[in-house]
Amino acid sequence: QVQPVESGGGLVQAGGSLRLSCAVSTLTARTFHTGWFRQAPGKEREFVAAISWNAGRTSYADSVKGRFTISRVNANTVNLEINSLKPEDTAVYYCAVDINPWTELGPQPSQYEYWGQGTQVTVSS
Repeated sequence: QVQPVESGGGLVQAGGSLRLSCAVSTLTARTFHTGWFRQAPGKEREFVAAISWNAGRTSYADSVKGRFTISRVNANTVNLEINSLKPEDTAVYYCAVDINPWTELGPQPSQYEYWGQGTQVTVSS
């Protein structure tokens, strides 16, 4: 069983920063890619960023490049630093795990087998 758990969301003013964290619990040691997605009210879930199992590769959506930084703390924990927050960043942010580390990092939700419950990020103007 693989269970991602997000933390770090909250209410912040535009221009502020947040650090989201994803801690993945597993019954056995394993390697996996980790991705972040977000979903705003009335919109489809969209890719934000991803990092490979060994932190050798990262991928970002164009809309967040330069403001978001994904990093791997250890095999089971990934952070997402969000700077210069904008009201349009308001969404539920989800952590997802791809347990096939030999695959390329991808932006498609279907590539990720396990998902967390999400953490709310609200940016006030």
